[in-house]
Amino acid sequence: MLKRERVRDFLLGLVEERGPGAAIPSERTLCSQLGVSRPTLRAAVDELVATGLLVREHGRGMFVAPEKITQEIVAGHRPARVPLAAGTWSSRILELTRIRAGARVGRKLRTSPAAELLYVARQRLVDGVPMAIEHLHIPAELVPTLTAAELEAGDLYEHLRDHHGISVHEATQSIEPTVVSEAEAKILGVPVLSPALLIERLTTDTDDRPVEYVHSLYRGDRYRIVSRLSLAPPRPGADTEPDGEESAGDFAHGVPDISRTAALWGTVE
Repeated sequence: MLKRERVRDFLLGLVEERGPGAAIPSERTLCSQLGVSRPTLRAAVDELVATGLLVREHGRGMFVAPEKITQEIVAGHRPARVPLAAGTWSSRILELTRIRAGARVGRKLRTSPAAELLYVARQRLVDGVPMAIEHLHIPAELVPTLTAAELEAGDLYEHLRDHHGISVHEATQSIEPTVVSEAEAKILGVPVLSPALLIERLTTDTDDRPVEYVHSLYRGDRYRIVSRLSLAPPRPGADTEPDGEESAGDFAHGVPDISRTAALWGTVE
């Protein structure tokens, strides 16, 4: 898990640094530079191709894909509250170790590339059924005594608050479609190339300090995310930002005054 993560982070760093249309070194060059086998590299490349971050052009090589169009559902000064997902959630640790942040993850966590992180790969289950694979990166100095038992039992944010004095406050999250690799398919119990949701999240505490960067792969056949939007203009004198809801930005073609949105997070079917 960790070797593939290292390759993935390196490739994502190239994507962020070089921008749309830029060439990516050949597989042979990357394998030599990273010290990994071609299958390991290809698995990471396939993931980024599936998520639309890289493109392969026959006879020419790999390139950074055109920039994606982004629609922000929640905008403004107050984020929407996130209800708990359905079902009984549990975790199984796949890997737990300490690593260096590296350039890309270090930028996200606003720390040095040499900073030590706690890296956790864990399988997430709902009512005992595999539902997701999570890759967590937490600054080691914040959680020097975080245990595997805490990562497998209960809610991680509750453990951070109750045992490590960290109160999470906000998170910025993106969601994209993808497909699962052979290794991921085995962990999730689905066929290779099954649809999935790739979710990336950066969490900060009450002091706006980054405490967690995580990217997760959720089964597309069992998991969905629903947003409830109010598309009508607000009534005169009405409160446009009730508790748990927030103003939203316009859609691509200018639908006016989308006044409220509330996330119905993580429906498991």
